[in-house]
Amino acid sequence: MTSIPHETTGEPNPLRVLTLDRLRRRTSMKWRTYPDDVLPLWVAEMDVPLAPAVIRALTDALDLGDTGYPAGTGYAEALAAFAAKRWNWDGITVERTAIVPDVMLGVVEMLRLVTGPGDPVVVNSPVYPPFYQFIAHMDRRVVQAPLGADLRLDLGVLDAAFRGAVAGGGRAAYLLCSPHNPTGTLHTADELAAVAALAGRYGVRVVADEIHAPVVAAGVCFVPYLSVPGAQSGLSLMSASKAWNLAGLKAALALAGPDAAADLARLPEEVSHGPSHLGVIAHTAALTDAGGWLDALLAGLDDNRRLLAHLLSTQLPAVRHRPAEATYLEWLDCRDLGLGDDPAEVFLKRGRVALSSGIRFGTGGAGHVRLNLATSPEVLTEGVRRMAAALR
Repeated sequence: MTSIPHETTGEPNPLRVLTLDRLRRRTSMKWRTYPDDVLPLWVAEMDVPLAPAVIRALTDALDLGDTGYPAGTGYAEALAAFAAKRWNWDGITVERTAIVPDVMLGVVEMLRLVTGPGDPVVVNSPVYPPFYQFIAHMDRRVVQAPLGADLRLDLGVLDAAFRGAVAGGGRAAYLLCSPHNPTGTLHTADELAAVAALAGRYGVRVVADEIHAPVVAAGVCFVPYLSVPGAQSGLSLMSASKAWNLAGLKAALALAGPDAAADLARLPEEVSHGPSHLGVIAHTAALTDAGGWLDALLAGLDDNRRLLAHLLSTQLPAVRHRPAEATYLEWLDCRDLGLGDDPAEVFLKRGRVALSSGIRFGTGGAGHVRLNLATSPEVLTEGVRRMAAALR
């Protein structure tokens, strides 16, 4: 698959539109969890206005009173067209898709289709904390297969985890985070093909959380898991929520490889009642009509990645990090600062800046923090200044 550069669309950088005063009027988790003197750079919400195409679609729906139950295949068709344009992938077949409430609830439903109570689910730690919570809540067993020191998939560790997971003769699944949260690692086609080969060898079913797929740095391209050789029995969850900041407008899509179509067909009909009709409308409009807005966002995130690297090198040189290839999250290794296992707590108490604690991401998370750089350059600059001040 070829990389598609970020286009110059003439649209303003959405990260530079909203003032901090205006953002503090928001009532979502990012802006209400901490007191007003804390600068929030933690949860995966972006400091952006909605794309105009999304606003128009929602306004039109409200004008019509179109607030009933979701129906139709427009969302899947929009994602298929987006995938063909952005990833040069024409592998989305509408008949092998299903609307689900959101990506994590979709993950739960996919795991229910391919595993039973007590079965193991392999994850690559450090990884998105809800993976552990949702797996445990649905009475499955988490098996950690840590990333390598380079923050990439360690195929030897994964091989051992798969072998151990099926040793008792039962079913097992692998919950793949692609792109990876919190590290921002973008898995390559070769890596994903190797994953598919291992899964096929051991009979492990792959469920891929690909929610951050549209958010990539310039010069690289996302590779859908279902596009690689050997992934025919895989299942994937995709959504427009992260790329267009639509987490509060619930809707996502489950995708099945050709050999998993029968599994997806067993999805209970009532699952389709969970998504929001307005969410489906918003996500469809984003994928169909807000590509220019996304390009402007991606260019702004590239600028912020460069800015963060500069700020860290000048103000916190002991912090180690690899600029993320995808997502708008940055994984910072703070172990050389001497702040203990939970530097996020120190940064919050002394610097009044909120970051995500690495501990919650599992093995490999101690001594790390996750920083959300989907904000203005000014807020990002102030956030790092506060982190540095916390050390004094």
